[in-house]
Amino acid sequence: MYLGPTFVKLGQVVASSPGIFPNWLTQPARRCLDEAPPFDSELVRATVEQDLGVRIEDAFISFEDIPLSAASIGQVHGCVLNDGRDAVVKVQRPGLRDQMTMDLKVLYLVARVANKTKWGRSANPMGMVSDVSQLTARELNPVIEAWNQQRFRDHLWSYGDNTMITVPEVYWDYCGPSTICMERVSGIPMDHFEEIRARGLDGELVLRRGAKAWAEAVMVHGPFHGDMHAGNIWVLDDGRGCFLDFGIMGELTPEWRQVMRDIYYTCVFDRDFTRVATAYRSVGVFPPELGTDEEIGAAMAMIVEPMLVMGMASVNLGELITSSVTLMKDFGGTPPQELMLVGKQLLYIERYVRELAPDYAIITDPFIVKNIFPEAAKELAAKENVTYPE
Repeated sequence: MYLGPTFVKLGQVVASSPGIFPNWLTQPARRCLDEAPPFDSELVRATVEQDLGVRIEDAFISFEDIPLSAASIGQVHGCVLNDGRDAVVKVQRPGLRDQMTMDLKVLYLVARVANKTKWGRSANPMGMVSDVSQLTARELNPVIEAWNQQRFRDHLWSYGDNTMITVPEVYWDYCGPSTICMERVSGIPMDHFEEIRARGLDGELVLRRGAKAWAEAVMVHGPFHGDMHAGNIWVLDDGRGCFLDFGIMGELTPEWRQVMRDIYYTCVFDRDFTRVATAYRSVGVFPPELGTDEEIGAAMAMIVEPMLVMGMASVNLGELITSSVTLMKDFGGTPPQELMLVGKQLLYIERYVRELAPDYAIITDPFIVKNIFPEAAKELAAKENVTYPE
């Protein structure tokens, strides 16, 4: 039996958020990361031919009817372009919008019931369903997804590095309203931990490189990947990290990118949380009459600084984010939607770090921000004897 796309998306959120949900729930939900029944190859061919306006045989040297993968939104088929390039075509499931509408009606009913339980009163299931609805709806336009993928790729190598991180190139001549054609890559999902170790790959190094590229997207470039469950983050056969599936993206305004830079600078370099309070006030999180920046900063420091001192092995990012959001609400602030999306990606990263590099303090690694704060990062790296990878 196949769960609808919205149920699968909810399962992906649960599976990749062990800091929020119990193990008995996250383990079964992991099936949502990579299990969905494929739809018929005749429908696939008809959709591609309608989008491209030509027969499959005229568009490609070869086209694989058996999908490489099938997910809640669509499925991926291997192909060879007429110029000989290996590629894949991602085809959206037929009738997706109607199925989503049915899913959401059921989910809202379930959420209303769950909201009456002790867990529901603390977990806000109605808000969770609302978030899943918004996130899934964003994935329904393949043209926007391809554009997001291209934008992220265009920024990836802006500083002349990140050569061991990649994003598949979009082949625009083979895209359409329901299809995306892109470069074919080969690798394994980020949560295939035993296989990563068996291949002799350095999981910590892949994490450092990927986190750096993502942090630069959040704090400098603007558009950032907003759905980093393991099915969308791969380790390629050549050791590179690869971002896949850009249906869900976030983009902070320039003002909020500055806020994020202030937060990260504080956490990594000097722990001056007055700076963070000032940054939050500048974007209207805290009203002018609500205490001084020094008072708010001191309250933040009491919660966050001990976690930073302990290092990643002891930090639960889910608790850190929850505490920060609660603090904002206590001071009368309203956490923005994009900041919450950033927080969710950190929850995904948490799982990879705990499995592949449990002693690695990713949040205080100067390498992550070496292009964002070059002088401060260089000074800290020398002081802590931190080596930058290529």
